[in-house]
Amino acid sequence: MNSSVSARLAPVYALREQVARQWRGSPAQHAWQWWVAELRACLPPRVRRWLGRETVEQALVWPLVEPLPDASPQVRRVLLLPPSAVLLQTLQLPAAAARNLSTVVGYELDRFTPFDAGQLYFVARQDSRSVSFVQVTLVAILRERLDAILSECAERGLRPDAVDVGTDVGAEHLTAGQRMGIDLLPMPLRPQQSRSGHRLQRGLIWLCAGLLLSAMLLWLNDRQSLLEDMQASVKEQKAQVGEVQQLRQQLTNTLGAANYLLRRKAAQPPLSALLSELTACLPSDTWIEHMEISDSAEVAFSGQSAKASALIGRVKDCRSLDNAQFQGVIQPDTKTGKDQYSLRAHLHQNQQQENADAPSTDKP
Repeated sequence: MNSSVSARLAPVYALREQVARQWRGSPAQHAWQWWVAELRACLPPRVRRWLGRETVEQALVWPLVEPLPDASPQVRRVLLLPPSAVLLQTLQLPAAAARNLSTVVGYELDRFTPFDAGQLYFVARQDSRSVSFVQVTLVAILRERLDAILSECAERGLRPDAVDVGTDVGAEHLTAGQRMGIDLLPMPLRPQQSRSGHRLQRGLIWLCAGLLLSAMLLWLNDRQSLLEDMQASVKEQKAQVGEVQQLRQQLTNTLGAANYLLRRKAAQPPLSALLSELTACLPSDTWIEHMEISDSAEVAFSGQSAKASALIGRVKDCRSLDNAQFQGVIQPDTKTGKDQYSLRAHLHQNQQQENADAPSTDKP
C-alpha cells in the first residue's frame, strides 16, 4: 500500500522539487529574503522569537579543513563545492520548456552530458527568458562523487543542510559569499522544515483564508446593502407614484364635478327669465320677498299671497319648474292681511341632459 501511495504522490514530489529548484537562487528568492529580513528587523525581539528562530547560515568550503567550526543546531550549514567538482553548462531551450524545466532537462541529459539522468544529481536554473527561448544554467555532479563527499562529511560529523557551488574562482580563493544559490543535495537528505516554519506557514494560510473570507463577507454585505437601498428606493418611488395617481384621480374628479356644475348652470334658464315666467304664472295679488337657486337646480322662494293655497296649481303652469311643493305651513300676516308662504321647486331639465351632465366616478 505504501508503494502505491508513493507512486501516486510521485508527480507531486517531482513538481515540488521542480518548483524548489527554480526558486533557489532566483532573483525572486533574493528579493523575498531581503524583504523578509527587513520585516523581521522591524519586529520586536519577542515577536521574532515567537515567529520562529532566525536562520543563520554557515558555509563550509569543500574540501573541508581541520577542525570544523562549531555551530549550534539552529545554524543552517551549506556545503560549498568548487566549480571544478561539477559540470557547468549553459543551455538555450525553447520557451515552452520553462513550464517543466527539470523534467525536460532530465530527458535530455544524455545529450548535454556524457551521462544519463540515473548517474547524475543536477539542477537546471533559469537565468533569463525571451519570447522564443529560455537561458538555462545546468549544474550536474556524478552521484558517486557527491555520495562520497557526503559520506566523508558524515564521518567528520557534518550533515549539510544544502550543497551549493561556488563561483568561477580558484578553489584556494573560494569564500563563503561566492555561491550560485542552488542546492544539489538529494531530496531524501534535505532537512524537514522546522515546527516554527510549519507554524508560520499554517498561520499564514489561516490568515489568507481569514482575509479571503472577510473580503467575501464584505462584498456580500456591500451587495446586500446595495440591494436594500435599491428596494427602499423602489418602495419610495412606488409610494410617490401612488400619491401622483391619487392626486390625478382627485384632480379628474374635481374637474368632472366643476364641469358638471358649469353644464348644469349653463342648462338652467337665466334668473331674469325665471322671474319673468314666475311673474306671468303667479296672480297679481302675490309677490316674492326672497328667492334662492341652489347648485342642484333647486329653487326656493317665499313671499305673501292673498290665496297662498292656490299657488301650487299656478306654479305648475310654469314650464321651467317641476315638483312644486310647500315648505312649512302657510301663516297669515296680520299686518298685510295676506298669507305668508314658502315654496320649493326643481328647475326643469330633460332626462338626456341630466344623464349627460352627471359626473363620472370611474377612475382613469
